[in-house]
Amino acid sequence: MKIWVNGGLVDADAARVSVLDHGITVGDGVFETMKAVDGTAFALTRHLDRLTSSARGLGLPDPDHDEVRRACAAVLAANPMPLGRLRVTYTAGVSPLGSDRGDAPATLVVALGESTRRPDSTAVITVPWTRNERSALAGLKTTSYAENVVALARARENGASEALFANTVGQLCEGTGSNVFVVLDGQLLTPPVASGCLAGITRALAVEWTGAREADLPLDVLERAEEVFLTSTLRDVQAVHRVDGRELPGAPGPVTAKAMRVFDERAGDDLDP
Repeated sequence: MKIWVNGGLVDADAARVSVLDHGITVGDGVFETMKAVDGTAFALTRHLDRLTSSARGLGLPDPDHDEVRRACAAVLAANPMPLGRLRVTYTAGVSPLGSDRGDAPATLVVALGESTRRPDSTAVITVPWTRNERSALAGLKTTSYAENVVALARARENGASEALFANTVGQLCEGTGSNVFVVLDGQLLTPPVASGCLAGITRALAVEWTGAREADLPLDVLERAEEVFLTSTLRDVQAVHRVDGRELPGAPGPVTAKAMRVFDERAGDDLDP
């Protein structure tokens, strides 16, 4: 396996960043994960735009899109596989211990891992912790991910693949690494970005391609929704057949099944929509 680290490809067992990198010491970095299909990254332009938006939100210099594209192309060419998880990590670089940043250049790492197609449906749980929609990090895809690690571990312990959060005012927000859609009274709805959720790339495409509507939703909508599905880079559109102890028989339901079909068709027609 070859990984791009600060300007070139290296073997995975030789890939190194400094232990004083601010991304390691305080989680001062941003990242993007892309689906790679037969050596091509899906929605690369949208992911690069969001990488820049997240970097600006942290006060980091803009990443060089040309350099990131070169790095992605090199990693994909060096590691051929039918379906992969392509990860771009961009941090503040070497800095003093503590929260202050140093003057070193940013760190750029691009890596690829093999993946498989997700099941058509999955189980989720809700967790007692909340997303802070007023946080300085709200809506940014940062490397400060420990909160998600804890929640996802809780989901795995309960036979689920994802954990869903409310925000501080009790509204449905998002999963640890996914956005959530519900069908209520026949309408397809998803929480707005103002809820504190990440502006997911797959979420945006699903809204555009299905006509879903944004709406503030209480967390208990999950107890009443006719259908529920998740969107994310590697899930695409994935039906939910169980929320906590509530079964949703027949998942994927008709609205979800149509969304899955439309997404597959549109994404297959254009790998950089």
